Amino acid sequence: MRWLSHVRLPGEPGLWRIGLAHERIATTQPMPPGSAAAGENWHGDWLSPAGIDWQINGGLGLAFPELQPSDLPQLLELLELLWRDGVEAISPTLVTCALSPLRQALEVLRQARLQHRSGRCRLLGAHLEGPFLAHGKRGAHPAEHLASPSLEALNQRIGGFEAEIALVTLAPELPGAEAVIGALRDRGILVSLGHSEATAEQASRAFERGVEMLTHSFNAMAGLHHRSPGPIGAAVRRGDIALGLIADGVHVDPTMAVLLQRLAPEQVVLVSDALAPYGLADGLHRWDDRTLIVEQGSCRLEDGTLAGVTLPLLEGVKRLARWSGEPDRAIAAATVLPRRLLGGATRVQQQLQGLPIGETLRWSGPSADLRWIRAA
Repeated sequence: MRWLSHVRLPGEPGLWRIGLAHERIATTQPMPPGSAAAGENWHGDWLSPAGIDWQINGGLGLAFPELQPSDLPQLLELLELLWRDGVEAISPTLVTCALSPLRQALEVLRQARLQHRSGRCRLLGAHLEGPFLAHGKRGAHPAEHLASPSLEALNQRIGGFEAEIALVTLAPELPGAEAVIGALRDRGILVSLGHSEATAEQASRAFERGVEMLTHSFNAMAGLHHRSPGPIGAAVRRGDIALGLIADGVHVDPTMAVLLQRLAPEQVVLVSDALAPYGLADGLHRWDDRTLIVEQGSCRLEDGTLAGVTLPLLEGVKRLARWSGEPDRAIAAATVLPRRLLGGATRVQQQLQGLPIGETLRWSGPSADLRWIRAA
């Protein structure tokens, strides 16, 4: 057995010793203070699983809601890019669009999922961001494709593709949303509150009905206010709701991002919210029939509406670590905590068990200059 020593694990105190059998993680053991156990000394570097991104809209010029069968080779190329960028799995996000393109995209994603292999990011079920959203909080979602929540409207969109969907974002305060939430939960599909005008009380009722996440916290929802805590306050008070967060410094001010993580360190889950120009240069890019202006990783429509980013998920880790001075929590927010939404193991030791060491990440450096490589 090969041993790694003086390793830190995100979310766990102290130093650890990692045993490898046939280059897979076989055991994780805490090191007593002052221990000089044999093994390759990592000098306090962190070991984590690779990233999981629950909200990414496309890349390399592909927008997931516009996928056609001919896009399959380019989609597989994007999955290889994501793997190189340290991401193990994504929930491809399909923003509000017409019915036919949505179902076609789900079919293309189904075909791509069947072609998974080593060296490619894995496709989880899709994330439907819409169409059951509040009109006043729709952001960049096209108003003409929004829909009122109903079981009929839901079945029109996902009928026959239920197994291909992992997450749905909706506004739970809308009439008819309660029945849709119940139907989604019955099918084992996660539900997230987003693009919503819900109050704290309405959000709390939605959590009781089975909503488990907030989509891009602070954006397209009420913020934190001392007399009106909104969905974020309700989620933090409850303590078991995942808080999706875009850590680019534009969608959410760095101070508020750090504050949220300190209020709810076990709830913040980093997402990229990357759009089709991910992996391409800044400039003007097409998004359906609209133009995206990409500058320094941020995407806006021509009217100034913030639409997303082109930054890799792990860039968000580096920025959050720099803002907070707490790399341990930043790493966990993109690697350990997103896995909890999949069910199963919740602690990093369990998540690492059995993984090939080459599929994990090694993090080093101070908070101001956090870096990662594939472990070996």
